[in-house]
Amino acid sequence: MTIELNGVSKKYGRDYALNDVNLSLQKGKIYGLLGPNGSGKSTTLKMMAGLVFPNRGEITLHNEKVTRRTAEQVAYLTELDMFYDNFSVAETINYVASQFESFDIRKAEQLLAELKLDPTKKVKQLSKGNRGRLKLVTALARDTDVVLLDEPFSGLDPMVREVTVKSLLRYVDLEQQVIVIATHEINEIESLLDEVIALYYGDIIGQENVEALREEQGLSVLEWFKTIVQEVEERFV
Repeated sequence: MTIELNGVSKKYGRDYALNDVNLSLQKGKIYGLLGPNGSGKSTTLKMMAGLVFPNRGEITLHNEKVTRRTAEQVAYLTELDMFYDNFSVAETINYVASQFESFDIRKAEQLLAELKLDPTKKVKQLSKGNRGRLKLVTALARDTDVVLLDEPFSGLDPMVREVTVKSLLRYVDLEQQVIVIATHEINEIESLLDEVIALYYGDIIGQENVEALREEQGLSVLEWFKTIVQEVEERFV
């Protein structure tokens, strides 16, 4: 099972969010989609989820074109906070469960307990960090082919990030799912990743196996990313 982007371009006005991108993502891997803010990471995930469509090119899942109906097969954690403030945590979970057949209430309850979220609390009473945890629960509790996480550690303190990483590893199927984590906080996710993809203002400027980076090139993901960005920027000086 793969997600494929073939010649995909997306424009907002005159500016390209993605420019003629080709990409193939395989099940059984965790991918890091890296890049500075505004580089096209969120747009890429939204298109994979069938929420935004390319101006040119095609995106496929299971060799079928991605459409709005694809949402049932894709768990997408947006960087935005889109909860109803007057709902309790439990009501939020039940609402999301009503929208997706793939939502597993038992898994959600386990995640709530693990992440120490009180089901009776109103969303408006939650700290930014706890709202981030709740977003993660709504994504990881779904049994889908694809898990797309957009800045999953944003607003979380270091201790919470560590717990979040452990939960992520425990509640995804590392053999059967495609998992993509988009972030500019590279150090937080390096230990999770199988492959990294560098996106720089609409263009893919590199893709590497993380283990090979360490063993063959002696580079951390952050060192590699800084090097290739510098090489790109020097070409435009």
